[in-house]
Amino acid sequence: MTPSMHPLAPHALPVFIPSPGGTDFLLVAMAIFLIAFVLAIGLLYMRLHHLPDHIAHKSQKIQYEIVAVLGLLAMFTHIHAFWIAGLLLALIDIPDFGTPLRRISGALDKIAADRRRRVAGDVDGKRPGALEPIFVPRSAAPPSRDRERSTETAETNEHGPVDGDIRAERL
Repeated sequence: MTPSMHPLAPHALPVFIPSPGGTDFLLVAMAIFLIAFVLAIGLLYMRLHHLPDHIAHKSQKIQYEIVAVLGLLAMFTHIHAFWIAGLLLALIDIPDFGTPLRRISGALDKIAADRRRRVAGDVDGKRPGALEPIFVPRSAAPPSRDRERSTETAETNEHGPVDGDIRAERL
């Protein structure tokens, strides 16, 4: 026996209603859409979460590391103030103090090495081919703060000018 349809039921059923024992295509399509939507929202969230890292990546290494740590703290503790602090820190350009100091240090090393080479080349206080010595030993007289007295002392001192008068000697 075949079941008969109720006389008030529609004779043509909609497409999304499966036949008994058939595959529900609407359910499969919605499952695929839900998985894709959740992945897209997750990627959007992760992109937004790592926005301070991407901004700070162009700056100094220490600033990038601090912003990355703040981002991890915000992600694991769910305290959004860390994320905001990381974003603000990423947006601020911290001045680079290291490069000028490294250049100054390198220049001072060069000057010191040059001076050591000059002193090592001195023979009896005179460099070969030079008229005046660059390095003069410290005299027994106390150094004077007054420029005129120090030049007078340098003229009368048997060892030459005191350390403070090296510039006067070169003039």
